[in-house]
Amino acid sequence: MGSQHDHSHDHAAHGHSHGRGHDHGHGHGHHHHHHAPSSHGKAFAIAVTLNVLFVLAETAASFVSGSTALLADAGHNLGDVLSLLLAWGASVLAARPPGPGFTYGLKSSSILAAIANAALLWIALGAVMLETVQRLWQPGEVNGVQVMAVAGAGILVNALSALLFARGSKDDLNLRAAFQHLMADAVVSASVVFVGLMVVLTNQNWIDPLASIAITVGLAWASWDLLKEAVKMGLLAVPRHIDETAVRAFLAEQHGVTAVHDLHIWGMSTTECALTAHLVIPGGVSGDAFLNDIGKGLEQRFKIHHATIQVEMGDDHCSLPTAHVH
Repeated sequence: MGSQHDHSHDHAAHGHSHGRGHDHGHGHGHHHHHHAPSSHGKAFAIAVTLNVLFVLAETAASFVSGSTALLADAGHNLGDVLSLLLAWGASVLAARPPGPGFTYGLKSSSILAAIANAALLWIALGAVMLETVQRLWQPGEVNGVQVMAVAGAGILVNALSALLFARGSKDDLNLRAAFQHLMADAVVSASVVFVGLMVVLTNQNWIDPLASIAITVGLAWASWDLLKEAVKMGLLAVPRHIDETAVRAFLAEQHGVTAVHDLHIWGMSTTECALTAHLVIPGGVSGDAFLNDIGKGLEQRFKIHHATIQVEMGDDHCSLPTAHVH
């Protein structure tokens, strides 16, 4: 499902005179009105269906085999079904076009979903850890062969589901959250297979909860980076793939630019970035081509899709009271 791009460029240069008599040209350079990124609807539908069916099967199997490890894994998988639904909903919302009251559309819902997704994973891990600690003190009888069979099926279900998001996860934090959830589940299922094997070989039921603690701590460690990045995006931090210093240098080296200030870079969604900046150009700019070139350069070099540039013709910084000199 490819995304379509409708490249319509808005370029406006307006002359304004402020207090100290300096002309300010406001250039809004190289705006793209993107049709929404692909919502990966088919991938989400398949993954959700597969995982719901597996959760039902695993819950039934946990009662048959007497394994609370399987029940805990089923609970963990159920948490992932909920987070997949969250991520799916966010990708659909992010695809809606801008309208009155929401001039960016609902793109940032994907950031909210990434935060909720990471938080859900930690809640699920907490639940598994509680279950595990209780079982350390009261290990029950476990049918290792049945545990291995069901967990083996879990590896397949989760690995297949994760593959559906593998391509999109490189560029989209929301899809990466879904991908990491599913890969984590595949690893958990593989560990549960190993635990089942150890129980069969040694007949020691305490192995099961002890391995579960190690798995849970490993998952928490692996997902910490995702949670941290999602929260940073929610706080409008510069996205991690963008070098702020390099962007500032790129703007400063443009023809006629003597200063760059009020530079802001943030993620509008988990896939799109925006930038605003004031450029001091004493000689002014002759037309829209200058802004157009800057916009193209920002998109090609830094993957910044929405750039708004304000040109100031004075040799001092903007006299607007809201402007901050950096």
